[in-house]
Amino acid sequence: MNTTSLISAIPATRWVKVGRSTNPDPVAAASEALASCVTPDLAPALVVVFADHRYELDCLVETIYISAGRCEMIGCTTAGEIATDGSGPSGVVVAAFGGDGFSVATVAAEQASAGMRDAGRTAARAVAGLPTQRDNTILLTLTDTFAGDQQEILRGIYHELGAAVPVVGGCAGDDLEMKRTFQFHNGRVLTDAVVAAAISSDGEFGIGVNHGWTTVGQPMTVTANEGTILLELDSRPALDVYLERNGLTRAITEDAAEFTRFAMRHPLALARHSGEPLVRFLTGACPKSGGLNALAAIPEGANVWLMTGDEQTVLGATKAACDEAFSAISTPPQGVLVFDCVTRRDMLGTVGVQREVDLIAESAGAAPIAGFFTYGEIARTHGINGFHHETLVVLAVG
Repeated sequence: MNTTSLISAIPATRWVKVGRSTNPDPVAAASEALASCVTPDLAPALVVVFADHRYELDCLVETIYISAGRCEMIGCTTAGEIATDGSGPSGVVVAAFGGDGFSVATVAAEQASAGMRDAGRTAARAVAGLPTQRDNTILLTLTDTFAGDQQEILRGIYHELGAAVPVVGGCAGDDLEMKRTFQFHNGRVLTDAVVAAAISSDGEFGIGVNHGWTTVGQPMTVTANEGTILLELDSRPALDVYLERNGLTRAITEDAAEFTRFAMRHPLALARHSGEPLVRFLTGACPKSGGLNALAAIPEGANVWLMTGDEQTVLGATKAACDEAFSAISTPPQGVLVFDCVTRRDMLGTVGVQREVDLIAESAGAAPIAGFFTYGEIARTHGINGFHHETLVVLAVG
């Protein structure tokens, strides 16, 4: 079932506001997060909600939707929320867009796993539903991490829109429980869904993408895969090659959590025809088949490398992504959305994450910041590819 809804922008100046709460009570959290976003004289056209999965989500999401005046709404659960004052788990962050300089349309594509490319095509139709096409348009997209090959969603979007409309967003999380994620659309809590908001604006959008990882060693060739499972590298079991290259034995696979923690800091680089290689996070091992699990297919015939990085290179990527995003707009930003891989949170630690948020805030000036730690990042600014891992995506809303 697919649902689409539309809204015209409200008569006010263009604005973005962000609210946050860590109150465990869903009704109180909704009220606190919306306090700085919605007033009787300040009605949003769109609210974007990033929330901890342990909330009573039906109550939280419905309360936000009703309290925000039943405006357009998308959102998802996270692996940690980000706001202007920093990051943390077990809370909710709301970003509200309003003013007569914005037009918005939203879509929910349900049962995405039945056809990931079709789900992307449905999400893209939010653009056609815009009541007014303004100078600049983006498609903000939030997905169920576990529905299937995330790159297929982007292929579906590209089929509908081509390269003209940039796509940004991220994969929902569950704070590394790796079991189930949820998406929100107009007061409803969904799973196995893609939700999208087409935002058309009189102001510019700037998108920055960077990861801070570098390739090491010799390339390996993907000689077999099955969906998102990488089966062979150089005609040998992919797991054995990966472990040998990293000086490990199969003993590490006996503890799935330990393997995932290691893989967070040792991703693969996927070569592409132009630009920097894409980063691919390996979510788990398949000892019986000798395979490696990923969230997006790594195609046969592709070259891949091991990657390395540290806190310094990751923070360097933060600065680079901000520079790219903010240099693309000619006026100070109204607001900033960030989609930051949870693996970067693990790499940086609490102090490093605060440094990262401070770097973003320095670039943003007075603009409010909202975002979340993701299981995958979306940033397609040209061409068909745009699914990333272990990467920071910054969206500056001019």
